[in-house]
Amino acid sequence: MTDLPVAEEAAVSLSLSGAPVTHVYDCGVAGLHRIISALLKLWDPNVGCVIICAGMDEALPSVVRGLVDVPVVPIPMSVGDGMSLSGMSALLTMLNSCSPGVGVVNVDNGFGGVVWALKCLRSKQKRSGEVGNGTM
Repeated sequence: MTDLPVAEEAAVSLSLSGAPVTHVYDCGVAGLHRIISALLKLWDPNVGCVIICAGMDEALPSVVRGLVDVPVVPIPMSVGDGMSLSGMSALLTMLNSCSPGVGVVNVDNGFGGVVWALKCLRSKQKRSGEVGNGTM
């Protein structure tokens, strides 16, 4: 069981919308060194939003949001360890995030996460005057 199919759904949907996509896989709070190595990608000034698919590492969106200055869109996954309750455990943990700037979508909803991320990116473009120049 893996988060990968939903993460790939989100990546492909973003790519098809014209948004640039940067992939970071297998980084979680259980091994903070993995997040630290991913931060260089996440701190890139071209990153406008971070989508996180997590079922076994529900705290990851809160941790990442504390380390980046862009919106974070967590997608709770139905896969998980322990009593995952088909994603309800991940969903409730993410909804109770202590970090502002986290907008959670429903369990396994990669497309919904993409829509929310695109709204965040579009809003940023409007504020910076980039809308209409062909970039996402």
